[in-house]
Amino acid sequence: MNKHRIYTTSFASVYPHYIAKAEKKGRTKEEVDHIILWLTGYDQNSLDQIISDKTDFETFFANVPKLNPNVSKITGVICGYRVEEIEDPLMQKIRYLDKLIDELARGKAMEKILRS
Repeated sequence: MNKHRIYTTSFASVYPHYIAKAEKKGRTKEEVDHIILWLTGYDQNSLDQIISDKTDFETFFANVPKLNPNVSKITGVICGYRVEEIEDPLMQKIRYLDKLIDELARGKAMEKILRS
């Protein structure tokens, strides 16, 4: 896995893939946004600005207002790695987001995705 390439990828370039993955399974852009806002503490205006500015993943996660305190409850395998065992903090946050979007696309209830 080329970490540098992932870190410097703009969030805006991956965001449409999150939405497409969710919509293909009958979920919505609003649900994708809700998950991102829940995980990061960003508000919708900040998220829209990040997308508009083509902010990279490293900056996106470096400026997170408040990572959700329930993030430690996100467990399981994504991209062949157990998210709870990923040692690189930035890669772990990226994979947390991937895992949540994957759960949305698999039809999991929002309450469970958001670890309520």
